[in-house]
Amino acid sequence: MPGRAARRKGCDAEREFARLVGGKRVPLSGSAGGDFAGDVLWPGVGRGEVKRRRDGFRQIYGWLEGRDFLALRADRRPWLVVVRLDKLLALLGGAGGGLAGDPDAARERALR
Repeated sequence: MPGRAARRKGCDAEREFARLVGGKRVPLSGSAGGDFAGDVLWPGVGRGEVKRRRDGFRQIYGWLEGRDFLALRADRRPWLVVVRLDKLLALLGGAGGGLAGDPDAARERALR
């Protein structure tokens, strides 16, 4: 069971991401299922899980460096695509609280 600091870090990340994409954080998402499954509701996209690690995704960031996307697949599992948030918002045509029109602003906020 995570401690208070870990829960707070997770909630802060959920609120930050929801704000960046114009979505809403799902209250009690970690302890409830059904209609409350997922951490963030992103209008027009769906429900999502938000993960934040100090340095736990180093390999993914390395693979993505200098590229527009990263495609991943484990054996007998579906493909996943990793795209930087500013790039995704631009592709979606602004479905992120107006940040797609300003990629620098999206990049700055996503890097925080």
